[in-house]
Amino acid sequence: MSVLKGKKVLLGITGGIAAFKTAALVRLFVKAGVDVKVVMTPAAKEFITPLTLSTLSKNEVFSSFTDEEDENAKWNNHVELGLWADFMLIAPATASTLSKMASGNSDNFLLATYLSAKCPVFFAPAMDLDMYKHPSTKNSFQKLQEYGNIMIPAGDGELASGLHGEGRMAEPEEIIRFIENYYSEALPLKGKKILITAGPTYEAIDPVRFIGNHSSGKMGYEIAEAAMKLGAEVTLISGPTHLSIDEKNINLIRVTSTREMYEAAHSNFDNTDVFVSAAAVADYKPKLVADQKIKKNEESLTLELTKTEDILASLGEKKSHQKLIGFALETNNELENARKKLKKKNLDFIVLNSLNDKGAGFKSDTNKISIIYPDRKKDFDLKTKKEVAGDILKEIIELFDA
Repeated sequence: MSVLKGKKVLLGITGGIAAFKTAALVRLFVKAGVDVKVVMTPAAKEFITPLTLSTLSKNEVFSSFTDEEDENAKWNNHVELGLWADFMLIAPATASTLSKMASGNSDNFLLATYLSAKCPVFFAPAMDLDMYKHPSTKNSFQKLQEYGNIMIPAGDGELASGLHGEGRMAEPEEIIRFIENYYSEALPLKGKKILITAGPTYEAIDPVRFIGNHSSGKMGYEIAEAAMKLGAEVTLISGPTHLSIDEKNINLIRVTSTREMYEAAHSNFDNTDVFVSAAAVADYKPKLVADQKIKKNEESLTLELTKTEDILASLGEKKSHQKLIGFALETNNELENARKKLKKKNLDFIVLNSLNDKGAGFKSDTNKISIIYPDRKKDFDLKTKKEVAGDILKEIIELFDA
């Protein structure tokens, strides 16, 4: 999943031969989940049509303040358009347009929109070799970057003149990667490794039956997705669940029993920065597991149970630099039981939710939590589990900032 998903980009296209590449660029943005609006200079329409770009972006393409062919046309508000975008990209950026941007010359709709933008502005130069190296062009590069604009360097290759050298606009894939890297570096969990457990664990009685619980795994999966979007390297250890996740960007380890989850957690713990124990682990397992299905011959069945491994407590004893986050699902004496668990298992904070709160607990898409620290307590309203995941991760980020 791209870090650009959900963002809004204003793509400015100027009159250079590299404008033909912008069809592919728009498609890549759309594929990444970006909402694209295009602004063209009049000269850009000589190289690629507004119809092509509007079809690919699913949005109107702008090139002037009004539609000159329609006397009743409304004014296109360049200020509103500039404020709409999360970021602006000018590609290709010709020597002429770069010079005007640097000097504040506003003689077309694209330049007026650029001067109104309050968001990060990227520009991808495209011109011939001698133009690229000309002192006036170098001066434009320097000024624009001093203004806070971000330059996507041109590549080295065959140019429209037939020469070979610097000045070729970066390829669409390279532009997308450049912008993704820019936003990734700014993410608050960039470089952090987060290990999360989610879902139930099943303890076999015989080849058919097991001891388990009603956990759906939704809370842990939402935390994993949210952590990944914040730049973390995420490993998710999941008990049996029907849920799926973006396995291209999240390392998913599927387990069944508590022992399997214990081993997976310990084998990944040493290099972890944060461990979030969101799984609802079975507390007991049968002392003996039948090799064959137990027949229903008697009126009652007695099973001798023994405790399962305490994953969180064992990691609390082992932790050095790691931040440990636990969960407590309680039905009575909620705060008291949560504080005991917080101290006993050597946690940084514990997330408390009570089955007495409507909309909290297993299988629901909502949750109502309190976060308990050794010295304080923070209460949150009923929210979706996606929103709750965001609240939990904000608290985790503050642990690193403290």
